[in-house]
Amino acid sequence: MAKYAILSDIHSNLEALTVVLDKCRELGIQEYISLGDVVGYNADPAECMRLVRSLNLIARVKGNHDDYASSGNLDESGFNPNAKKAVLWTREHLTEEEREWLKSAPYDARLSCGVTLVHATLDTPQNWGYIIDAFHAEDNFLYQRTCLCFCGHSHVPVAFIKKQITAPGERPIDRIVQWSSSFDEDFTVPDVITIEYRKNNKYLLNVGSIGQPRNGDPRASFVVLDTEAMKVSRYRLPYDIKTTQQKILAAGLPTRLSDRLAVGS
Repeated sequence: MAKYAILSDIHSNLEALTVVLDKCRELGIQEYISLGDVVGYNADPAECMRLVRSLNLIARVKGNHDDYASSGNLDESGFNPNAKKAVLWTREHLTEEEREWLKSAPYDARLSCGVTLVHATLDTPQNWGYIIDAFHAEDNFLYQRTCLCFCGHSHVPVAFIKKQITAPGERPIDRIVQWSSSFDEDFTVPDVITIEYRKNNKYLLNVGSIGQPRNGDPRASFVVLDTEAMKVSRYRLPYDIKTTQQKILAAGLPTRLSDRLAVGS
């Protein structure tokens, strides 16, 4: 199989996840990768875990919300009050077996097809750092031994390339501008961005968030990797945000978690 769906930062958003999986079935995807944070923030942790666990997962890594919802010490987490409240609520709504499944995921993984997976950063994945610019990407590339590395965590899709050979005056590490969302689009329709990659370069790609985007685009974001065609496509799909918001409020979770979904912030 040459095509893999890469899912990240679902964050208990059942409506967004359902739309994404429907699209994956439409695309004929049979194998899946999870970059972590299946739970947190939204109101359907058990239901989202059930769907993810029903997939043909060839690999998965742990996110910080997965970690703290299953076993972590929240006093040392650095979570803001809203996120902390959501983690505590999530713990109460998962079984011991579900928490153990979250806990059992590794912090990073490498696939035989030349792909590295991490939720945060490769240098210290358990410290939950962010890759937001070329400076942070450079640190990650030092630990990246494969052509492709996929990450999540920031909920902001961004991509970087490290070229093996550069022209005079060309920067060895640069941002892939087209990977990021534009802010003048119609967010009520689906969209896709595709880039081609070459094996003599290294690529670091943040796939964005399915369940709580923070890049000004409220659509659910996920990625399809085609290793045969050597292409990576990032899909952005609208979903029923209002239903997700109603569930958050009905669960007694912070209003801020509901409000931010509509604006992707």
